Order: sequence, then C-alpha cells, then structure tokens
Amino acid sequence: MVEKQQLSQTAFDRLKSEHNKLTTAGRIDIAKKIEVARELGDLSENGDYHAAKEEQGKMEGRIAHLAAMLENSEIIESSGAGHVEHGSVVTITYEGDDTPEKYLIGSIEERHDDLDVISPGSPMGAALLGASVGETVGYEAPGGTLQVTVQGVD
Repeated sequence: MVEKQQLSQTAFDRLKSEHNKLTTAGRIDIAKKIEVARELGDLSENGDYHAAKEEQGKMEGRIAHLAAMLENSEIIESSGAGHVEHGSVVTITYEGDDTPEKYLIGSIEERHDDLDVISPGSPMGAALLGASVGETVGYEAPGGTLQVTVQGVD
C-alpha cells in the first residue's frame, strides 16, 4: 500500500504546475538541446550531447517523482487550533538555549520562506505534533534525549 503524501493546497498546485511545465516545455527544450548536440558530430566524444542526455535523465526522474507524489497526495488544511500539526510553522527553543528557531513541519516539498523542514515522521517532528504553545516535549536524538519548548505556532 502506498503511503499518502500530505500536502497543502498551495504546495499541490505548485507541484502540479512544475509537473505540467516539465512535461511540456521542458521536454521540448531538452529535445532541442539533444538535436543541436547531435549535429556537432561524433556522439562518443560529444560533451554537449552527454550533458543534454544527463539533463534529460534528471528531468524525467523529477517528472516521475512528481507524478507519483501528485497521484498519492492528500490535501490537508490547517485547523488553526494553536497546536502543532502537519503544515505548521513552529517556533521552538532548545533546553538551555534562549535562541528561538523556526521550522516548517511537513514534507520537503512544502518548504517556503527559507525555513528548514522537519518531517512529521522524524523523532523531533513526531514529538512536536499536537504540542501547544508553552509545552515542552522530549525526543531521542543520537546524543541523547533533547527537550524543546514550543514558543509559537503559525
């Protein structure tokens, strides 16, 4: 059974647009690059040709990744209930450190505003899910148990 990818409507729309662009204009552009490179002669020593084929392979990989993600996605909406949930931007402080840090809880595809992303399936992400402002949660890290306090949830 394929696990559903939880995405906000904004992220879903952005990924769908990227998929559409890659499968249309992207494929046409790469085909033109390959055609121009073939005209340069011997393909065995043609760096432009090999670079274009490598770019094509990476693009087709991204297309397949996006298609699978979009097909198996579930649109989630934030409830705005003041607790950490998938798609929340959470401000935390680590025990013994007063410097607040902001993270987005969700898929790496949700990233925005240069925020680091914490997967809800990671130890820290799992500990933060459901936590409210002012609550301190602990999770196991390679160096031992860490405690973080939720300072804000957006």
